Amino acid sequence: MEKRIKLLDQVRSSSEVHPVCCLLGPRQAGKTTLAYMFADKYYKDDFEVFDLEDPTSLTRLENPVLAFGQVQKKLIVIDEIQRSPELFPVLRVLVDDPSNKHKFLILGSASRDLLQQSSETLAGRIGYVEVMPFSIEEVDDINKLWLRGGFPRSYLASDNDHSVIWRKNYIKTFLEQDIPSLGFQVPPMQLRRFWLMLAHYHGQILNASEIGRSLSISYHTVKRYIDILTSTFMLRTLQPWFENISKRQVKSPKIYFKDSGILHTLLSVETSDQLYNNPKVGASWEGFALEQVVRCLDVDSNECFFWSTQSDAEIDLMVTKNGKRVGFEFKYGDAPKPTKSMRIALKDLGLDFVFVINPSDKSYLLDDKIAVCGLERFPQIIERYLSKRSSG
Repeated sequence: MEKRIKLLDQVRSSSEVHPVCCLLGPRQAGKTTLAYMFADKYYKDDFEVFDLEDPTSLTRLENPVLAFGQVQKKLIVIDEIQRSPELFPVLRVLVDDPSNKHKFLILGSASRDLLQQSSETLAGRIGYVEVMPFSIEEVDDINKLWLRGGFPRSYLASDNDHSVIWRKNYIKTFLEQDIPSLGFQVPPMQLRRFWLMLAHYHGQILNASEIGRSLSISYHTVKRYIDILTSTFMLRTLQPWFENISKRQVKSPKIYFKDSGILHTLLSVETSDQLYNNPKVGASWEGFALEQVVRCLDVDSNECFFWSTQSDAEIDLMVTKNGKRVGFEFKYGDAPKPTKSMRIALKDLGLDFVFVINPSDKSYLLDDKIAVCGLERFPQIIERYLSKRSSG
């Protein structure tokens, strides 16, 4: 059984601090399953669910104050909250009532930006937990995770053909139903063409004008589509870091698909052999490894950067964790070596350490501030490193 213990702990902590806890993530990432796991573990039978895709729940919530007031259970779960944003002011009134005894767990298939009303209306009353597809800490087969991606029904499919079919249907539903339901008026075929082209830019610095010319759409339309796909958890837009140095630094973001399985479907990659022989295999692995490292470190997307100069010095990922500035390079190779670029990044960015992440199962030092670490071992290695550094 896939392990979501870390997420359960995050939900519990958030719920203890705030009267409202919101689970955010893409559709079919496991939010509902996690909500039931949390409710069963901490509330037993003392919870009630309102599913806003269920006509019965929608009928009950025509008068939400009355409906919630009649609930005798301690925990109220509201699924697909983005379908009824008018409930946020109601929740604020309820949680501010001194006689209120309810805790609320709300689930949304949209980003915090798309649920902006929640953060404005429930400021100081709501905590957020991002629920993404499976990570390397939650599965037993890292290669299957890379090929199929982490969406539960894709990863857990009985065979690879079924996984591919599920992902193709997911993409179709996402474009034709999910995007319009979130209020975006975008022609599905045009967004599909854009998404397909973007798959070939995975791991590259965004050139919106070039993409726009290829598709005969404007620079601003490209930016809008990027924002839509980022806000719906499909893309990671990795921003550049600017250091106060004399070198000319890259100022455009990099684009990564968050789920490797979705990327592979758009690239028409269905098997491991096709993946290993595809010219994008290195870029695919870099994006997969980067996403796993960010997930493992549990850092906010706004605190993740890359750094690159016009003279080709760069670092693939830079984060600050436990007061330490750490850099990451992702190499799809068995024997990476320290490079001039890594040493420049260490010096110019004042990095405390650089990890070179590769697909091996080994971990070893290249020098006193650079180490190779196999992705599968990374969660244990980084925990020891941060523990050691934070304790002096």
